[in-house]
Amino acid sequence: MATTQQSLVVGVDVGGTFTDLFVLDEHTGEARVIKVPSTRGEEARGFMNGIGRAAEGAGAIATIVHGTTVGTNALLERKVARTGIITTAGFRDVLEMRRRDRPQTWGLRGGYEPVVPRDLRLEVDERVLADGAIHTEVNLDQVEAAARELLVRGCEAVCVFFVNAYANPANEARAVARVREIWPNGHVTAATEVLPEIREFERCSTATLNAALQPVVGSYLTRLQQDLRGHGFDGELLVVQSNGGVMSRETACDVPVRTALSGPAAGVIACAAIARAAGLPDVVTGDMGGTSFDVSLVAGGEVSLAAQTAIEFGMVVRAPMIQIETIGAGGGSIASVDAGGLLQVGPESAGSNPGPACYGRGNTRPTVTDANVLLGRIAADRPLGGGLLARLDAERARAAIDEHVGRPLGLDPQAAAEAILTVANAKMAGAIRVVSIERGHDPRKFAYMPFGGGGALHVCALMREVGCLQGIVPRFPGVTSALGCVMADMRHDSVQTLNTTLAGLDEADLARRVQALADSCQQRLDSAGVAFEGVRERIELDMLYAGQSHTVNVPVERQALTRTGIAAAFEAAYRRAYGRSLDGMPVRVLNLRYARIGMRPKFDLAVLAPTAGAMPAVLGTQAVYHGGQWWDAARYERLALPVDAEVAGPAILEQPDTTIWIEPGFTGRVDRLGNLLIRRQP
Repeated sequence: MATTQQSLVVGVDVGGTFTDLFVLDEHTGEARVIKVPSTRGEEARGFMNGIGRAAEGAGAIATIVHGTTVGTNALLERKVARTGIITTAGFRDVLEMRRRDRPQTWGLRGGYEPVVPRDLRLEVDERVLADGAIHTEVNLDQVEAAARELLVRGCEAVCVFFVNAYANPANEARAVARVREIWPNGHVTAATEVLPEIREFERCSTATLNAALQPVVGSYLTRLQQDLRGHGFDGELLVVQSNGGVMSRETACDVPVRTALSGPAAGVIACAAIARAAGLPDVVTGDMGGTSFDVSLVAGGEVSLAAQTAIEFGMVVRAPMIQIETIGAGGGSIASVDAGGLLQVGPESAGSNPGPACYGRGNTRPTVTDANVLLGRIAADRPLGGGLLARLDAERARAAIDEHVGRPLGLDPQAAAEAILTVANAKMAGAIRVVSIERGHDPRKFAYMPFGGGGALHVCALMREVGCLQGIVPRFPGVTSALGCVMADMRHDSVQTLNTTLAGLDEADLARRVQALADSCQQRLDSAGVAFEGVRERIELDMLYAGQSHTVNVPVERQALTRTGIAAAFEAAYRRAYGRSLDGMPVRVLNLRYARIGMRPKFDLAVLAPTAGAMPAVLGTQAVYHGGQWWDAARYERLALPVDAEVAGPAILEQPDTTIWIEPGFTGRVDRLGNLLIRRQP
């Protein structure tokens, strides 16, 4: 447990290229940022390198909050543990049948390989009916034989998934107990412990992915904890969840599936807080790293949560997650001309090793970063953040663009580079439209907030593309996800299927269920050993009209958990979603969702505000190619600009974690918190 002398709270976000840290001293209110190169495949080494720079000794750190991509990368790369499934007779193919969807909506071709192959999905006799009645008791001898067979076949983890166990988990619980008696490690997942919810595919998929991740994420976090303890750290290690909350290391090891999209989720949490403090509660966020572009929407200062997401086709995780749209458009995305003569950007990426051509590490194909360097938007003579490179090689960038894009398209190198950025910007604008226009939001009413190492280079172009009237670049865009780690509250979610008509809802039983979930989540909060400023709860119901298959999420206050109160809340939610209600139609209540949120101490974002006179702000001028011509762009040290300073484009603002490109026709103004507010010139 942390001592009173420990005052540092450190947020750590491990990305593919850099490991970012945000360090807050809770006693003095001072904050600083750190950026070190990541070590691909050995993420713990980059993590510990950053911790070594955060404090003279890890013993001075009270809390470390970690946003990790270990689980997400393991799923995307299929580098998960060999996993088996023990399931109800007749249901071994649920994972493979999915929802009768297909990778390509149009066309007759497509393939899918489930995480667990068919020979590792074994059946046993048991059956629970949809009403919870046990039709067939589980055959424990078969369960034990199946578990032993999976061990013989080399399985490291196992998932026990019985159909209809959400209605009565007795058979599944007995089977899990038997498996745990003989399984040589703790990597045994009971599907209803992860997701006690109706619909067998989503429950099976989520629980199976959880089992497959337990050895991967568990070993990583355990090793990390041991390294930290070896360096004198005796505080709390917390992990960011995909819902934007944090959980203890122990919980993360139990339910690692909740760490999917952990890093981007932390960034969205920070963006929401920054936007609220800046008086801009409606923003679209865009996290541009080396490989991907992650987009989310914040409306009214609140992040948008989804009940489930697909990490990849067929890999469905049903758990509360911040709604994030991801495409392959990062600084390392490779540009090429296809067989039809069309310019393509991504999804293949050069990553951090070998990286873009301008890194000089052997890659000869052009990337988005190479285009920005060639056009002068990234100064080649400026060190790349975190000490990764002392300078960039603009001539290598030119050669790569000319060979692979310019000559095939009949363009000079500058025009080819601008074409690369035009295609990349169009792809990113499409992702922004998905989270805004396609969900009923007018992007003209939202500010655009870029973050990540490359996002601020494209802020003006994306404002033009989608119609946002204002942009807001955070004080430290490149470490926004690490900042979000420090800001995130602790949160635990639970779900329980009710599957009843609203008219037949037992109000007293519902109240008991809510209290039981509240007690369970509170126990999770208490076990983390973290001090909270307060606790709040969120109650939601998944509801629909009889005959429908898709539900509407209905927030309800505890005092309104009556049939009348729930009916009013459902009608309001349905009207918000569809613009009308279906009067006279019977209503069903499918699931009860409960979240308990422990509010961690907040810090004033004013600690990020500029201090006058720290360093010269004007660095000179730089030639930048834009719109088919060269411009003399003013070059600034962004962090030295005082509050209310105005910068007219064309201009380049540089700082250790990112570069901001302000196009001609746009202006930027530094607000009281150090954010750069960008608008079009009148």
